[in-house]
Amino acid sequence: MLILLSPAKSLDFSPSPTPLFTEPEWLDESEKLIKTLRNKSEKAIAALMNLSPKLAKLNKERYAAYDRTLSLDAGAKQSLLAFNGDVYRDWPFEEYSSTDFEYAQSHLRILSGLYGALRPLDLILPHRLEMGTALETRRGKNLYQFWGSRITQSLNNALADQKSDLVVNLASNEYFGSVETKKLKAQVVSPVFKDFKNGKYKIISFFAKKARGQMAHFLIKERITTVEGLLTFDLNGYHYDAESSTQQAPLFLRKQ
Repeated sequence: MLILLSPAKSLDFSPSPTPLFTEPEWLDESEKLIKTLRNKSEKAIAALMNLSPKLAKLNKERYAAYDRTLSLDAGAKQSLLAFNGDVYRDWPFEEYSSTDFEYAQSHLRILSGLYGALRPLDLILPHRLEMGTALETRRGKNLYQFWGSRITQSLNNALADQKSDLVVNLASNEYFGSVETKKLKAQVVSPVFKDFKNGKYKIISFFAKKARGQMAHFLIKERITTVEGLLTFDLNGYHYDAESSTQQAPLFLRKQ
């Protein structure tokens, strides 16, 4: 089983609870993107990413300071621990053993506009570059064209390493769009999470994001490797609804 997640805009670069780390696979490609971004003014960055002048200035400074020689001592941090959005905020990383992190390293990938596909222990630097950004490079008009088949190739290699043909897609449409599904050598299962509100079940973005993170944590801690195991997910009041589910999109409901 290979689990896919989106990254987060919110970041936490406080000291890491684990000394374990690796380097991202596509650092040469990341550096090409950084060079492109370095050539842009703060005003151009603000327009490209729909940022305030303050955030545009911050990210301009980040691009200027970027150094591909990554280390914990020089301000880098493991990707799974650095992202701090709704998907990641409730993960009890203080409970993770080195074995848990190593298992996650094999079974989880975080799709990234700057880094392509990140393993949990891959070191990253503070940055902002969403996959949907229309950043023009020599390869095309956006990041989907820039990454091409590279992300899919990386996922296929990870699947081959664990002799698996199952992908659990917990990423957003924006990020999963970077995966060429026709070339992906796996069955894709995309869980859906709905909460009861105003008399009916509906997808509530904030809760759905948190549920994606909770499911990824559940799959890692419980060492789940099958769809049948995935369907037993029951954290924070969610339960599998077989009647309304499909094979590709199992539905999990919560009535608070």
